[in-house]
Amino acid sequence: MTTSLARLKDGYTNGGRSVALRFMQSFRSVPLTPNQLTVTGFLLNVVAGVLIYEEHWVWATVVFVAGSVIDALDGALARAHGKMTPFGGFLDSTLDRMSEGVILGAIALVLSNQGETLALACVFVALVGSFLVSYTRAKAEALGLKGDVGLMARAERIVLLAIVLPFAGLGALPYAIHVLAALTAVTVVQRMLYVRRQLTTTTTSEG
Repeated sequence: MTTSLARLKDGYTNGGRSVALRFMQSFRSVPLTPNQLTVTGFLLNVVAGVLIYEEHWVWATVVFVAGSVIDALDGALARAHGKMTPFGGFLDSTLDRMSEGVILGAIALVLSNQGETLALACVFVALVGSFLVSYTRAKAEALGLKGDVGLMARAERIVLLAIVLPFAGLGALPYAIHVLAALTAVTVVQRMLYVRRQLTTTTTSEG
């Protein structure tokens, strides 16, 4: 990933986290715990999946965005009020993967009903790729390395789907899934090469 693109990505990612943190800090108390927010966001994504399957595209978008925003606020709430726990991070990561599975699974069913064979195959590529994007980062961090590079992390995948879903009834969905699959696969390769470069640099320095 080019330096300018990396800076842009860091800018909006860190900016979004900063806004969410300040938003949560403005509340002295919140009726829900971070884990309850995590579960609420996941349940809203399940509802969005049902709405996608029923092809209620506008409502599916509204619920999907609401669930994604709530899911983004759980970490901010934990940081703002000192409620971060190892299990909370584990739960958040696990339900994030499940949410993506539900949404992409619902999209796969719709594309299957429409006879969009190529797009259906791309859903599976996107789903496996999205899991690998998260796995490669986690594995890199377990090795003491950085692994958060790439074009299509979770935030970008959410934005792409949120933009396209309202227009799915006009035939935009298969094309978006093609793009999602391609960019997710590219992101996996980017992270693999980035980790390899770090390991090579470390080995050279030690030598």
